[in-house]
Amino acid sequence: MYIAANPFISAYLQSDWFGKGIFAALFILSVLCWVILLYKGWQFWAVRKLSAEFFDLFSEKKEDPLNLQFTRPVINRIGELPHPLFEIYRAVKQQALQLISRNRQPEPTLSEPDLELIESQVMTAMSSAVKKLEKHLFILSTIVTLAPFLGLLGTVWGILLTFSQLQVGFQANNAAMLAGLSMALATTVIGLLVAIPALVGYSYLKNAGRETRREMEEFSHSLLAAIELQYRRG
Repeated sequence: MYIAANPFISAYLQSDWFGKGIFAALFILSVLCWVILLYKGWQFWAVRKLSAEFFDLFSEKKEDPLNLQFTRPVINRIGELPHPLFEIYRAVKQQALQLISRNRQPEPTLSEPDLELIESQVMTAMSSAVKKLEKHLFILSTIVTLAPFLGLLGTVWGILLTFSQLQVGFQANNAAMLAGLSMALATTVIGLLVAIPALVGYSYLKNAGRETRREMEEFSHSLLAAIELQYRRG
């Protein structure tokens, strides 16, 4: 009884094979959209939390920037959780220790070219971290564009079926005409219902990515300043 009263299910059941394919495609896009939104939202939240903890730990040990002891969190079931600040620190520490050992000075020091090389390593590590954080976000932007077009395709197809039935005769094909109009309206609504959350979620995640990048830049400046203060030659 409820299934028959639901306009979307009714429109799906009354549509032809092509219309059913459009409904199925929209359903797949909707599921994919919400999976990515929930996963990336959780990922950004976890990354922000880890970054805040790591920045606090670094602030406590800033006087000795290359001797920070930190154990990376255990990999979860979903996959490896990105840790941008840790990746930046690890890359900088490896590069700085290599340069210090190469200089062979009585005291561990770094020259101006060494510091510039370390800064370029920071930029590379930041770029790699941003790429990991923004992974799969292109799918949301694709859904934002594709879902309304699929809805529009269903609309045009439903209207086309309706006009084709008008040519045969109104009385004999009244049910078929209503089915075509029902599919046209339902696919339009579903396409918008899929695209709107994808658009909002994509904007939110891109803004969260910009906030995380600003945190990485702030940490990188603090790290480079601490290394320069501690190890700069002369």
